[in-house]
Amino acid sequence: MARVAATDPQEISAEAHAAWDELKANNGLTNMQQVLLRDYGTFLAYRAWHHSWDSLNATVGSTDATIFAHAISRTGSCLLCSLFFVSDLRDLGIDPNEFEPNERQQLLIDFAEAIVKNPTAVPDELFTRLRTYFNDNDIVVLVGFAGQMIAGNTFNSVLHVDVDGRLKPLEHTFVPQTWRDSIQ
Repeated sequence: MARVAATDPQEISAEAHAAWDELKANNGLTNMQQVLLRDYGTFLAYRAWHHSWDSLNATVGSTDATIFAHAISRTGSCLLCSLFFVSDLRDLGIDPNEFEPNERQQLLIDFAEAIVKNPTAVPDELFTRLRTYFNDNDIVVLVGFAGQMIAGNTFNSVLHVDVDGRLKPLEHTFVPQTWRDSIQ
């Protein structure tokens, strides 16, 4: 159950209402956005995720971008975001539970997990491996997107934003991570 209900479009600012209408017209109005639109400034900050997503896609391609985003969301145990990317992976013909990543994809998964688990202690070894495939500009894109994704995961997890209807059939596939269980 969501801790904050989706907003009533009649009770939001004119700018927020215009964004609501635009998203709805394009079939892009998610439960997260319905909550974010309670505050237009917060909505705009989180909407910037799409710019990072576009940069990530241009840098690593749509399949690897989706793998990276899913690894961030899965490691952070964000139900809503994880299910979005499970759905996207399945659309790409990838079953996230039976997927055998190639070397670069495994590197992206390892990097995602390290960033989420302890961003102040991402191993130098990972950066050495990253430089096999990515230059400094690419690494900025990866880290920038990870930060945006973690922010979205945090928002959805703290507020228990309801799972969107199209994702309900996938809820049984979500397994929360347990790596935090031993953290004091």
